[in-house]
Order: sequence, then structure tokens, then C-alpha cells
Amino acid sequence: MPRLKQSHTAAGWLAAAVLLTSGCAVLDSSSADARGPGASYEQAYADHEPLHVVGYPSTGSLLVMQELVWDIADGKADELRKLATSDSSEAQAGKTAENWIKGFGAGARGRVTGDFYDGGSERQVVILYFHATRQIKEFTVRLDGDAGKEDWRVLMKSTDFKDATHAPGWAPKEPGATGSRMKNNG
Repeated sequence: MPRLKQSHTAAGWLAAAVLLTSGCAVLDSSSADARGPGASYEQAYADHEPLHVVGYPSTGSLLVMQELVWDIADGKADELRKLATSDSSEAQAGKTAENWIKGFGAGARGRVTGDFYDGGSERQVVILYFHATRQIKEFTVRLDGDAGKEDWRVLMKSTDFKDATHAPGWAPKEPGATGSRMKNNG
């Protein structure tokens, strides 16, 4: 088992436990394919701060967002482009990857919180909070691919830099401030 960092929140521990216990086969095959030959999710996890989580991600939506943050942080435009949905053209995905790296690279190298909205069974809106730079960005992730070979991917159609780095007007200033987390009604 890989050595885990000691500075995890309870949500981070839970997400890591879910990923390492129930999703090992998925992580070993899809993450290795997405990150390149010889690369592993475990090594990438050891090399980066984990994504802090609010809301209700699925194993797949959490994995693709974690890889997205790491690829932005590392400036890996080619790897980031591989996470694009099939309806994002090569040109769109490439330009969007460049825009996100340029716009969010510094923030992605620090603490990042993903606020996962809705259920995440087929599609999910995720707001990333880049704490060091105080930037906020909305992403859409969804299942994509042929029946039986679907994988979680990111919509990448933001070829204009301003559009690619624009903060959503509806998102709260802090993670979990709206409906992404369960409220105690008692």
C-alpha cells in the first residue's frame, strides 16, 4: 500500500479509502492509461496534495477531477487533453488545456477543494476552489464513450482564455455553502 500523507481531512481519508479499496481495478487500468505508460495513480497521489472533497462525488467523477487538478499543476497539456469528452474536438481540448494550465497552474499546485453537486451517476457539476490564488472554476464531468466502455471525462470547449478562467456567478465564495452538502435539519 502506498505511503499516504498525514495531513488529510476526514473527507480526504474517506475518499482515499473508497478509491483504494473499492476501485483498485478501475484505478489501476484507467488511471494508468490516462496518465501514460508506467505512471500510476498511487505515485501521482504521493507526489501531490490530494483534492479536498465536499459534496457527493462518484468514484469516477472524483478520479477524473483529481487527475485534472494534477495535470493542471504539472503543466501536462497532453495528459489533460486526454480527459476531454468525445464532443470536445482535439483543437478545443488542446486550447482549453493550455488555458487551464496558464490560468490555474499556480493554484493547482496548492490546496484545491472540489465541491461536487448533484448525484454523480452520469453527469456532475464540480466547482474547484484554488485556495492559494482564490480562484473558482466550474467544470462539467460526465460518463462518455461506447456502451460498456464508458469512463468519466471533462467537457473541454473553452478556447477563449477569458471564458476558460471565468468564475461562475452562481457559485458560493467558499466550498459547501449551498446545496452540495447535506444540511442538518435537527
